[in-house]
Amino acid sequence: MPEVICLGELLIDMVSTKADVPLAEAPGFHKAPGGAPANVAVGVAKLGVSSGFIGKVGDDPFGGFLEKVLRDNHVDTSHLAFAQDVRTTLVFVGVWSDGRKDMSFYRNPGADMFLGPEEVSEDYISRARVYHYGSISMIDDPSRKATLKAARIAKENGLIISYDPNLRLALWRRPDDARREIREGFKWATVAKVSEEEWEFITGTKNLEKGAEDILALGVKLVVVSCGGRGCYFHNGREHRHIPGFRVDVVETTGAGDGFMAGLIVGLLKELEKGGRVEDLKTSDLERILVRANAVGALATTKQGAIPALPTSQEVEDFLRAR
Repeated sequence: MPEVICLGELLIDMVSTKADVPLAEAPGFHKAPGGAPANVAVGVAKLGVSSGFIGKVGDDPFGGFLEKVLRDNHVDTSHLAFAQDVRTTLVFVGVWSDGRKDMSFYRNPGADMFLGPEEVSEDYISRARVYHYGSISMIDDPSRKATLKAARIAKENGLIISYDPNLRLALWRRPDDARREIREGFKWATVAKVSEEEWEFITGTKNLEKGAEDILALGVKLVVVSCGGRGCYFHNGREHRHIPGFRVDVVETTGAGDGFMAGLIVGLLKELEKGGRVEDLKTSDLERILVRANAVGALATTKQGAIPALPTSQEVEDFLRAR
């Protein structure tokens, strides 16, 4: 059984073949597998830890392609469902050199929105060590009910619960809905990762310490802020500090955040193999975990695409050894 189970969206990224142009001016697009929770599942598997994915795609050529991508990357797809009457979600992506992305979702509706709570297996989740999810699957029912059912099962069985909101405002009806549901998601999480770009919207402040304390008050035990090439920041209620990142030659930033998340999950699992809780980890242990997570995120920017760029554990070891 997988040690890490990720639930959420699995979709097709149609990425502009030319950078630094608006979507309307893109000369063409190339097809790539996408969806943050799916990227994390692959990232975990490539780092040497077994992972599985719960989600829904269309029973169409794109859905079949996505299932094969996960299987080829050693992610368990036994709980990937196929919708007969709804298509796999597409998102057209324009990438800018400074890391910005323009996105236009073709998801009205998309198959990922129709994952139902009856398709979430208690036995499957209860045998894992980590449950990971985001906020996109919390936008609409029935996928919202499925996401929260899985969180409840994970909580009842003592799993580490990992949450990355991965804010996509264009998918929400109103910004206030996004903020409310994202904050609801924190109430289940042991570990939460938020990108610096999303921080002020979600927490209401630019101040990392103040915002982290607000999230910790919701029950989270470890808050991590990913800060791109500058590394990351963490707060566990006892200590907080910044962990510097790594300089690399950046090709594309698409998979950086999900790679970092995968590195964080794997680092926590390895540190806690002999027991213990996330909230009891020493600062030195957290620093070591986050240095490696920064390395995974950095390496994920050195190639095109998200899944193809996610590094193996050996590549991470070689990268750190060289520094």
